[in-house]
Parts: sequence; structure tokens; C-alpha cells
Amino acid sequence: MILTRRELLIRVAAAFAAASQPRTPVGFDVPAGACDCHTHVFGDPQLFTFTPTRVYTPELATVEELRRLHRALHMDRVVIVQPSVYGTDNACTLDAVRQLGSRARAVAVIDEKTPEAALADMDRAGVRGIRLNLETGVSADASLARQRFRAAAERLRGRRWHIQIYTRPSLIDDIRDQVADSPVPVVFDHFGGAQASLGSRQPGFESLVSLVRSGKAYVKISAAYRSSTQAPNYADLAPLATALIAANPKRILWGTDWPHPDSARVPGRKNTDVAPLLQIDDGSLCNLLPVWAPDASMRKQILVDNPAELYGF
Repeated sequence: MILTRRELLIRVAAAFAAASQPRTPVGFDVPAGACDCHTHVFGDPQLFTFTPTRVYTPELATVEELRRLHRALHMDRVVIVQPSVYGTDNACTLDAVRQLGSRARAVAVIDEKTPEAALADMDRAGVRGIRLNLETGVSADASLARQRFRAAAERLRGRRWHIQIYTRPSLIDDIRDQVADSPVPVVFDHFGGAQASLGSRQPGFESLVSLVRSGKAYVKISAAYRSSTQAPNYADLAPLATALIAANPKRILWGTDWPHPDSARVPGRKNTDVAPLLQIDDGSLCNLLPVWAPDASMRKQILVDNPAELYGF
């Protein structure tokens, strides 16, 4: 097999880099059956091809590294989310679920060309939802967001799947009525894109809180570093986290966002250049949960009960 120069560079970079592992020990009792609801796996590019329209090219992040992460965090279950770099080719994500077995579920990416037979196959393989990316690589266009949400909801009607949305609060405002009337569950990841520096009064955040309060949507209190720059404690994010939890703890999910891909548009960096994974301390992120949810029974609700219901563990 002859590698192109670009493929060789990707392999060399992967050989000398590793996805982050926790540096800080978990400081609370993690309940049995706890689930990390937001991770990605990036496989060998010779086996799993990136889409040409991707925004970035990640380093490798393997299933074995994911297992190491969860041994350190005491997580028994995991949800692997299809990253944008693979487009609608879910092979890498499904392969990871296959390797992990019954402790894993997946969120896939599909389009109008995905046949019903493929959805049935993915359901048997452990897929429990589809992801709508309304943030990376697209404009925050309200009419397009409403169109894509409508199509996704109709496609999943009658299935046990949900729609997971990566977006920003202003777009949540735009699709609030559609989410409230959705025939399938809706999940917003990464605090719904809310930014800690803008506080709870930022446009769209009240719509997110309202949807969570009414039980019409779940939200992942995940990837704190994407919502706040105040590492390692992210103190300015606490008011947003506690507001969402107080609204309805039965609609809160938690996740790491491991292996922390860098999807930012960096001047001079092509989408084919390798974007190093962010070195985030997931132990420190995990220890934010008892700060936001001091009650152990509430943490069990977030870490165990909610994922078990939504993902069918």
C-alpha cells in the first residue's frame, strides 16, 4: 500500500500524539452504571475516510484510549457521537460500538439519501439518535435550521431514536416551537452552546431552560471548556449549570466531549492539516459535577437514570 504524503503525515502525527487522559483523580463516588454521554472516536484514516468537506482533520483517538479514560473516571457506559469529519459515513463510530459491546450506544449522522434499511441496521448496532450540526461549517441560518429539524423529526417519527443538536442559543429560540412539538426526544449538547461570560440573560438561554423545565428537551452539561475560559474550575459556568439542573434534573445528561477535537477555524490551517487534540483534564471536568449537583441522588439521576432511559441501556 502506497501512502500519499498527506496520509503519511497524519499517521506520523498520530504515532507521536495521544488523546488526553485524566490528570486529576475523581473526587466523589461515581454511581454504578454511570454514563459518559458525549465522546468521539477517530480511527485509522486508511480504514475510515474523512469527508472532503470537513472543517478539520483530527489526530487519532482509539477505543483503547477511551477505555483507559473511563477506567480512570469510573464510567461504566458510553455514548459515541458521530463527529462532523466523517460526514454521513458512520463506519468508525459503529466499529467503536461493536468493540465496546453492550456498554456503548451511538448517535449517528444521516441525510436524505440514507436508506431505511441502513437505519434499521444502525438501530441493531446500538444507534439511538441522529445528530444535527447547526454550528460547525454552516451559518446560523434560522430558516435552514427549521427546515433541517422538520426533516429530521419526520424521518424519526415512530422510532425510539432522538435528535441531538449542536447549535447556539439564538437558534434554540428560532426552533423552540418545533422542539416543543417534536414527535421524538430532543437533546442539546454542550449547554446548548451557551457562553458563561454572557450569563443567564443571553438571548436563547431562557428558551433552553424552558424546554428543559417542560420536559420537551434534554441538555448535556458537557464540554465546560467550550462554554467558559476560566479553567480549571470554570466558576462562571456554575450559574448556567445549576439553572439547567434546577429546571429539571430528569432532563440533564453529562459528558466529557473526549477526545476534545479542535474544530476552530485557525488562520493558515487547512482542513487537511492535522489539528492537535486539546489536552483537557477530564478528571477535573468530572469533579465539577458534585459542585453543580451536590446531592448524590441527583448525580445518580444525571449519570445513570437519564442515560438509561434515553439510550436504552
